[in-house]
Amino acid sequence: MHFDDRLATVLRIRATGERAAKTQFRQLIDLLGERPQAGDPALKAAAYLRLIALGEMIPPKTRASIVGEHGWRFRNPELVKWFGEAHPHVAAAALYRAQLTGQEWVDLIPKLPIRARGFLRHRRDLPVEAERVLDRLGVSDRALPEPEVLELMEELGPPPEAPSEEPEISEDNPSPPEPAEEDEAPEPAPAVPGKDDVRALVERIEAFRRERAARSGDTPAPAPEPDAEPEAETTEHEPPEAPPLPMPMEDVPEPAELDHFLFGADSAGKIDWAEDRIAPMVIGIDLKALGSAAIAEAIDRRQPLHNTRIALHGAKRIEGEWIIDATPRFTRGDGRFFGYVGRFRRVSEEGTGRREAEADRLRQLLHELRTPVNAMQGYAEIIQQQVIGPVPHEYRAIAATIAGDAAHILAGFDELDRLARLEAGALDLEAGQADFAAIARRQVMQLQTVLSPRVARFDAKLGDARAPIGIAQSEAEILAWRLLATLAGATGAGEAIALQLDTEGDQIEFAATLPATLREAEDIFSVETRPTAGSLSAGIFGAGFSLRLARAEARVAGGELMRDGDRLVLSLPLLAGADAIPSPESAAG
Repeated sequence: MHFDDRLATVLRIRATGERAAKTQFRQLIDLLGERPQAGDPALKAAAYLRLIALGEMIPPKTRASIVGEHGWRFRNPELVKWFGEAHPHVAAAALYRAQLTGQEWVDLIPKLPIRARGFLRHRRDLPVEAERVLDRLGVSDRALPEPEVLELMEELGPPPEAPSEEPEISEDNPSPPEPAEEDEAPEPAPAVPGKDDVRALVERIEAFRRERAARSGDTPAPAPEPDAEPEAETTEHEPPEAPPLPMPMEDVPEPAELDHFLFGADSAGKIDWAEDRIAPMVIGIDLKALGSAAIAEAIDRRQPLHNTRIALHGAKRIEGEWIIDATPRFTRGDGRFFGYVGRFRRVSEEGTGRREAEADRLRQLLHELRTPVNAMQGYAEIIQQQVIGPVPHEYRAIAATIAGDAAHILAGFDELDRLARLEAGALDLEAGQADFAAIARRQVMQLQTVLSPRVARFDAKLGDARAPIGIAQSEAEILAWRLLATLAGATGAGEAIALQLDTEGDQIEFAATLPATLREAEDIFSVETRPTAGSLSAGIFGAGFSLRLARAEARVAGGELMRDGDRLVLSLPLLAGADAIPSPESAAG
């Protein structure tokens, strides 16, 4: 199986100077300019974000020169659209090099800014479909052709039949003399201009209209009779009637539904830049005010925003739920934080398809990460087991350590996969029946032996009551162990953790006092506290990740895991009496 990793290879390189930036700019537009093909959407989004960053390093005229170089053939409508919203010089150069099909032009032109549509009128090789769309949208050349110098002088000068007292315009005298002061505000002349003057003026107007009609392909309006005596007021004061503006057509393609857009925000979290198509609707929005406390905290700490959900209100095109992926920006010289750059993508109403896509994307990513780790683990085991020949004991010990670390990393990948799919709703816990109280009592006894050397303990008041829940025995054991092992791993020497199980009502409540290291954290689901004992841990990413994963498992099971002051409370729905089964302990007795 072969896959194209050229885009990922280019993005791994960091452009440190203008020369490197121009090289990478060329590489990215070369790869993105190809025909649209399957690939990781996140990788393509990262490529466009990198183009934005490179644009800050390369002057607009230099970028336009690069884009306008001979040999470019932009065949990707998405890249052409992105260029159309760029600086006018860059947009003009890119639209001149774009090579799209007729249908692609039909879909793209209504999405382009009005300024960019005007650039297309200078091309003479557009498909017929594209020209029709431009005609329907009323896009045409707005500049009049520049006349020759002699023609301009001829137009400005008086007709040959003019009275001889008016001086003629010549090369020595290119402009008529200014009127005298007493002529600046003349009295209205009752006399009507001569017939020859009117005829010359009408002929010049008609010649200009015929020339313009020939260029645009329209049929000129019939000329007025030269012998007709027009009214003096109309000829003298009113300009020729302009052709009517093109009326909008009913079959002009509607703008596509907005599903994503790029944006930039300042250091306070307010959007100060966005794509032209969306800028008036979103500039000025305060992300900290609209988002949760976690988003505000991440912005204050200059942390990336990844897969963060937020709701926008306002114009119809932006109304609804969105997901933000943004990266903080820092100045190159002194490393000063000056905002974010990222992308909004709309939360799909078809949740099932979106969840499946997210899960598939994560599986592909983890597959790419697992491949080298599996290879390292395999080679380490070959060396440690001396499969291909004798190996010194020192090297065998090192190989055993590498194999163990690789297994630890693979276990972490499994946890990442599980958390992402649980939070995306793409994974359900295995259904079944289990006695959570019996599982908790058994695991507490096991953990007591680990806590004893540290003079720490669980003060458990679990009683003898049963707590049947509607998930499989293995799933319940994983949930209970993840919670209890995380608490035990964060417990310091001499600490006592109180545990209490309440089975009254229609759900169980399993409460535990937080260890001192977790009690001081503002958000225990993001704390990075590591276990004090290396052999006792529910995961490799710290207590916060393990508790977040336990919370996701509890929510999928219909319950919740939350902090209540200095306690951590797990609630799960109890099975109805008819559905409850005896616990393994009672069944064995």
